[in-house]
Amino acid sequence: MKKILILGGGKAQVPLIQAAKELGYYTVLCDYTKTNPGAAMVDKHYLVSTMDLEAVLEVARNEKVNGIISNSEPVMVNVAIVAEKLGLPGNPHQPVETMSNKGMFRKFLSEHGFCTPKAECYTDIQSMKADADKFQFPVIVKPVDRSGSRGVNKVFSPDDYEFAYQDAMKYSRCKQVIVEEFIDKKGYQISGDGFSVNGELVFRCFGNEYFGGNGIKTYVPLGECWPSVLDQQTQWKVHRELQRLITSLGMRSGAYNIEAVLDKDDNVYILEMAARNGGSLIPQITKYATGVDTIKYTVMAAMGEDCSQLRVTDPEGFWCNYMVHSQKAGVFERVDVAQELSRNFVEFRTEYQEGDSVNAFENAGDSLGTMVFQFTSKQEMFEKIGRFQDLVKVIVR
Repeated sequence: MKKILILGGGKAQVPLIQAAKELGYYTVLCDYTKTNPGAAMVDKHYLVSTMDLEAVLEVARNEKVNGIISNSEPVMVNVAIVAEKLGLPGNPHQPVETMSNKGMFRKFLSEHGFCTPKAECYTDIQSMKADADKFQFPVIVKPVDRSGSRGVNKVFSPDDYEFAYQDAMKYSRCKQVIVEEFIDKKGYQISGDGFSVNGELVFRCFGNEYFGGNGIKTYVPLGECWPSVLDQQTQWKVHRELQRLITSLGMRSGAYNIEAVLDKDDNVYILEMAARNGGSLIPQITKYATGVDTIKYTVMAAMGEDCSQLRVTDPEGFWCNYMVHSQKAGVFERVDVAQELSRNFVEFRTEYQEGDSVNAFENAGDSLGTMVFQFTSKQEMFEKIGRFQDLVKVIVR
């Protein structure tokens, strides 16, 4: 029986573990704790940190695994390094590292002729303040090595640099922040997942990312909805830029989580392209809408299986995810969904129970879970998304 090594047993990895079991693979897990849900699902569990590269390598060698996988942003570089060192299927570690570091990614985009905002990286506040006149405000300040909007702030003046710098540094593992000019986007931010096979982007499913307000950070996404509002010609324009990036990076086979925008002149700016499936149930909704199980294909690619049957498939129906959240800290009691929205309800995945402490929503880590909804029309979808703050209530005390 072929063996697959999964790095991390948290909720993001559970779908990978389930898919690996369904495909008939022997599952080996590296996770430093026994309490994560994946620990009870696998065939063998090593109490090893996913960030401990040498320990993970030792497990992979001793178990003679045929593939390695994860959906956790911080460990994707380790996945690529282990695959490279042991000759396993996977992508080269250097482009994976480039994509996982915002400073390296912006530099790569600029050097290869992609549209990208002016950006600089800093390890101290003095240098950052000294360079303030290099930028046209507003700017975005964020850690170079985190996802989920952690430590991200939109800054309108150098007077706000101190807070933004400290907030970003709080989340950065490598203690480096990036300042980049803000792009005035045209329409919705483009969000979704893609998949390449032997360097060709064979599948992508673009959605429309929507953001919150009412006191929470307005640039922290609350979810995505499908299908894309972009016409087919524009979607293929974005597709071609993504393909050019995949080729330039030298990526081979695997999943991507994609964030992009169009400016007023319809130039494509690729904000993020991570070498993993998206969070917030994006792969699950992609399967609902297109029938394509990108989680299964992600596992298959990691094991060197044939994924050549994958094709771009247009979504059917109207779908959205929603990051359930509280606007204030407190003790969780329940989530109330208004009756008019309940008929659209598909599923809710959460690990929170009554009595758990919750934070005010400032980034994806503060989400209480993800809800999925299906609608009968585009009009109904956008109308109800605009009222989610009133239709989905988190009750805390």
